Amino acid sequence: MIAGRIDYQCPLIAIAIQQIEGKTVKAIATLSRSRSLSLPDLASASEQGLPSLDASNWSGFFFPKGTPASIVLKLHNATVATMNTPVVQARLKEIGADLVAPERRSPQYLSTFVASEIDKWAGPIQAAGVTGE
Repeated sequence: MIAGRIDYQCPLIAIAIQQIEGKTVKAIATLSRSRSLSLPDLASASEQGLPSLDASNWSGFFFPKGTPASIVLKLHNATVATMNTPVVQARLKEIGADLVAPERRSPQYLSTFVASEIDKWAGPIQAAGVTGE
């Protein structure tokens, strides 16, 4: 894009934030329901008339089935404590990664969220003929 060879790209904010802030590329929208904390002046696709569009990226920790709850809870608590430190929050904002709201940080929420993502994307994936091989 910067070289003028392509007109459009849909990268992660973390990949494009320096170019957006440096005005070497023009950002049109975040592909989420809400604005990014890293780019608060950039409207979301939802705000621009696509209310059901939410193609934001996310991460989570996954453990083998049967992992003791005490281990999951210990690692969860350590992760949340780290996410809540000012240094980590500042670094994530710097690279364009937004932290999820505290109410979305539990193992139970992640389980429900993953199931909803599978439901949301199953149709488009099947329609496109995408397989795991």
